Amino acid sequence: MSHRQTPSEFLNQIRGRPVMVKLNSGVDYRGVLSCLDGYMNIALEQTEEYVNGQLKNKYGDAFIRGNNVLYISIQKRR
Repeated sequence: MSHRQTPSEFLNQIRGRPVMVKLNSGVDYRGVLSCLDGYMNIALEQTEEYVNGQLKNKYGDAFIRGNNVLYISIQKRR
């Protein structure tokens, strides 16, 4: 039987790894998770913005306000 993680443990484990952050608006941000706080405010490095699956912009660093986040998932290494 596998060990179940709490959301907090999962988020601590993926810090420094490539992630995809899906917003309530449907926009995706993909980058390296730099840090996050208890309000789910997220800082990403090497960030790319995707709208309808199409790359729209590239940013060095990006800050995403937590109340806009639908979910965070792990991305394969770039």
